Amino acid sequence: MPASRCPLLLLLPLALTGCEAALDLSAVERQHQQPTQRTDFYQAMAATERLLLIAGNDGVLLASRDQGASWQRQSLARGAAIIDLDACPDGSVIALGFDGQLWHGDAEGAHWRAHKLPTGEQMMTAACAPDGSWWAAGAYSTVLASADQGGAWEETSLEEDAMLTGLQFLDERRAVLTGEFGLVFTSEDGGASWNPAGALPDEFYPHAAHFRSLEEGWVGGLNGFIYYTADGGDSWERQETPSSAPIFNFVENAAGLFAVGDHSRVLRLSGERWEALPTPDAPVYLRAAALAGERLIAAGGRGQLLALDARPATADAQPQ
Repeated sequence: MPASRCPLLLLLPLALTGCEAALDLSAVERQHQQPTQRTDFYQAMAATERLLLIAGNDGVLLASRDQGASWQRQSLARGAAIIDLDACPDGSVIALGFDGQLWHGDAEGAHWRAHKLPTGEQMMTAACAPDGSWWAAGAYSTVLASADQGGAWEETSLEEDAMLTGLQFLDERRAVLTGEFGLVFTSEDGGASWNPAGALPDEFYPHAAHFRSLEEGWVGGLNGFIYYTADGGDSWERQETPSSAPIFNFVENAAGLFAVGDHSRVLRLSGERWEALPTPDAPVYLRAAALAGERLIAAGGRGQLLALDARPATADAQPQ
């Protein structure tokens, strides 16, 4: 190579370096400042008169004090994986962690205290009863109850080698448990005793359940199947749905009964069949749901957070 060309080659890296633009991270910073992140996987939601609260992976909490119009990002505890939430009569909230802890938060959702559950079984669902007692249920049909906010616990088993997936108190005396292998149990004495109440067809595994009374209820699960009973579980009817996506939750108020599930599906019960509400075509699940006035708030994987108009004639999805 001629010597006269060498200085030009030596100067080339300097010239290229001098032409590089400054790295603009403003878009990344704006995304980090948003209440929802694509790394969020929401699992549960609770609604009180003052607060909407969403929980998910890594201790993430989203709180809204204006019925979902705006959200504030909070943190419960780094690494905590919350799988269920429920509101208590005094406005406080309980949160069930996958690690066997039950958290109790104040009415603002700001101050939390963890209570280790006294069992080696995996708990999958939690409820705050109308009398303020705390409940949890899960593997080996185990049921836990505390009447003094986690100070002491009573543990019982329904003696079934099955996972309990749903626990709902209808009032201070009536409650329903649902679980693996089509199990349905009811209580009429505030959970002091549980009695079998029929069985779901084909040992159906209910991911979600919702009962209006001990006689009338719905369960949902894989393949978009939703079953309905009007006789306390003695018989079940499969209702028509427009989706084969798994059903993960039910919510109901005066606006109607809704189901949410995989692939961002939201369904509304119309008569004896279910109709789909328009939602973004996103391949992520919706597990957390609550009704705030005339709006349905739903949240799930990849930070998906939707606000839907729950009125029958004007259902319209508005991604947050």
